[in-house]
Amino acid sequence: MTELPDWCESLLDASQMRAVDRWAIEQRGIPSLDLMERAGQGVARAVEEFVPDGLVVVVCGKGNNGGDGLVVARLLREAARDVTVLCLAASEELSPDARVNLERLSGPPPLELSDGRASEAIAHARVIVDALLGTGFSGVVHGAAAEAIEAIDAAPGLVVSVDVPSGVHASSGVIAGPAIQAAKTVTFHAAKPGLWIHPGKGHAGELETIDIGIPRGAPGASEIGLIGDRVLDGLPRRAAASTKFSSGHVVVVGGSRGLMGAPAMASLAALRAGAGYVTACVPALLQQILDVQLLEVMTLGLADEGGALTSEGLSAVEDSLARAGCLALGPGLGRDPQSVRFARELAREASLALVLDADGLNAHAGELAALAGREAPTVLTPHAGELARLLDIDSEQVQSERLAHARRASEQAEAIVVLKGDDTLVVEPGGRVAISRGNSPALATAGTGDVLTGTISALLAQGMEPFAAAATGVQLHARAGREAGRRQGAGEGVIAGDVIAALPSARCR
Repeated sequence: MTELPDWCESLLDASQMRAVDRWAIEQRGIPSLDLMERAGQGVARAVEEFVPDGLVVVVCGKGNNGGDGLVVARLLREAARDVTVLCLAASEELSPDARVNLERLSGPPPLELSDGRASEAIAHARVIVDALLGTGFSGVVHGAAAEAIEAIDAAPGLVVSVDVPSGVHASSGVIAGPAIQAAKTVTFHAAKPGLWIHPGKGHAGELETIDIGIPRGAPGASEIGLIGDRVLDGLPRRAAASTKFSSGHVVVVGGSRGLMGAPAMASLAALRAGAGYVTACVPALLQQILDVQLLEVMTLGLADEGGALTSEGLSAVEDSLARAGCLALGPGLGRDPQSVRFARELAREASLALVLDADGLNAHAGELAALAGREAPTVLTPHAGELARLLDIDSEQVQSERLAHARRASEQAEAIVVLKGDDTLVVEPGGRVAISRGNSPALATAGTGDVLTGTISALLAQGMEPFAAAATGVQLHARAGREAGRRQGAGEGVIAGDVIAALPSARCR
């Protein structure tokens, strides 16, 4: 397993979390009931802080997640809260530790879901503790658990989920059936990937990770992690003797009728992200548009037919690549058949780092394997629709299993895939995944994808290792979006140019 860099916060999947629990119990001698008690204490405290008064309904499954819920119920009752407990299974069906905590529970015994008082309690609860299913869940929720989830989601009370919202796959965020929509999730020891990857992320609500007393040294190696601001420590810095070429030369290739803003934004973003020299290669018919608009960018007019790039322009591009460090291919390229052929040939023949975006990606729809033979690093930056076209599937399939499909594309293309979204995933072939924390809604506007292309290209041109360059570009882009929103006073008023202008400030921690 390839280790995550130190700027990534490890996320543990279900099997890794089971291994951690087993290690703590078997190797370090910590009683499993003690771990359950600390988990319940943490959730009880979170409930008290989140909703300090009113009826609490704790809904428990038959496994250890339900045992955690029973601890929560006991502690809240001891704190004089009004607590109703619902159990989906008879006491003899509970896990051993859950059964112990059922015996420790004082006050009214648990109700069955079919009891009319249970439905009334759910409907009137100020807060509902979801302790139905834990990290080991996979597949589709059926039977009484599905009925409980539907009743909880229909209720007006706020939901606090224990470890993972029931119905969400902890390792991937996949939701294949009914799933809890939590207002808050309290997870144990380390966050799980499914809490940070959509659609699971959208069901987790506010996320809190608590310590349950697992000692240092736990087997926590993971290939999936969250990108932290420490990634910015690796940003290239200019020295006194730096030149425009040693600061990185990016060549942006794209443009077509009606789409000339895209290569312009990618070019400006590359400069703002630190590149010392940018050449924009665009259709000769439309070159003057950029000459007027971009004072700091060199432009090169390529052979075209009616504003669509043709293969006759390949030799001119290759000449411009001789001193470049990265090629950004696709912004505004269009989908003319000649442009498609041009993009495929250039991607295959270019011998330097490549960032493929927009119609550069669409040119490779169903042809991902053609990129696998490239000797230089390749970074693909699709949104869900573009990734769907690359894989010849529906975009809904991509959105429902984002991690799996990003990994599939990365393997086929032998490339780093940056699947854009609030949970942008940076996936390398057969290995590590870095996830953006997101929370940059200002980026939901046209042109910000071109900004990301230019940003990552600039970092590659400056010699950054490809995985780090992609993750750093994603973090810088998200921070610039937040900074642009702050400057404009509202994210809704941000345009892509504002994000470009904020890139230098986003470098500052």
